[in-house]
Amino acid sequence: MLRKQQWYLVAAGSVLLFSLFVFGRFTPSHDHDHAAAEASKPATNANFDFNAYMSTLKKELTPSQSAYLTSLEDAISRGDLLTQKQQNFQALSDFWRDSARAFTPYIYYLGEKAKLENSEKSLNFAAHSMLEELRGIPDPALKSWMANQANQLFKKSLELNPNNDSTVVGQGSTFFFGAEGAPMEGIMNIRKVVEKDPNNVFAQFMLGYGGMISGQNDKAIERFKQVIALDPENTESIFLLAEVYERDGKKKEARTWYERGLTKVRNPDLVKALEEKINSLK
Repeated sequence: MLRKQQWYLVAAGSVLLFSLFVFGRFTPSHDHDHAAAEASKPATNANFDFNAYMSTLKKELTPSQSAYLTSLEDAISRGDLLTQKQQNFQALSDFWRDSARAFTPYIYYLGEKAKLENSEKSLNFAAHSMLEELRGIPDPALKSWMANQANQLFKKSLELNPNNDSTVVGQGSTFFFGAEGAPMEGIMNIRKVVEKDPNNVFAQFMLGYGGMISGQNDKAIERFKQVIALDPENTESIFLLAEVYERDGKKKEARTWYERGLTKVRNPDLVKALEEKINSLK
C-alpha cells in the first residue's frame, strides 16, 4: 500500500498525528483527496457534497487520466454481470490508488467491490482501512461520511460472521467518528469484547481512543496503559497517552511518555519536533 508521510500535519500539534507519521498509513494528501462516489450514481449526504468533491478531484487529473477515468466510469454502467461489476470497481479503485494517489475514492470503490463480492475478508479489509484513515481526517463532514461507509461494511461482515471480535470492535468504533446509529450500543459491544478477552489490544485501544475524544481522560489513560502493557511497542498508544497527560496538565508524566516515544522514531524532523515538545514541558 502506498505511503506518504504528512509532516505538515505534525506541526499542527496533535500527537495523534505523530502516530500517523510513525505508522506511515496510506494517506495521499487530503488537500487533493476530496471525494468518493459511485460513477453511475454518486451518493448523497446532508453534510457532504460528493459531486462537488469529485469535481474538484477530477480537475487535478491530467487529460490522459481524465480520458482513462471516463472509460472506467462508462464501463460501470455497461457492466451487467456481477463479475464484470466487481472487475470494474477494482479497476476504478486501482486508478485512484496508483494513478491519482487519492485514498478516499480508492477505498470507496474497493468497498463497493467488497459489497458485491460479499466475503468477510474483503469487507473487513475495506472497513478497517477506512477506520485507520479516519483518525487522520480533519474535515468533519468527510470523516462522518467515511465512518458511515465503514460502519456499513462492518455490518455486512457481521452478517456473515457475527462472532468476529475484530469486526465487532471496528463497527462499534465507527461511532467515535460520527457514524449514524446507536453509539452506546456500539460502545457496549466493544466493552463486551474486552470483558470476554481483556488482552484484546484493538478493543482496549479503541476504548482508550473513545475516552480521549470524549474528554474522559482518566479512562483513556487506563486503557492506553493496558494496551502498552500488552504491546510495549505500540507507538500510537504511547504518544496518545502522552497527549492525554499533557491535556490534564500533568507535564512530568507527559514528558516521560514523550521521551519513551522518542526512542521509537528515526525521522530527524520528527525527532526534532518531539525534542522541542519535551523541552516545553520542563
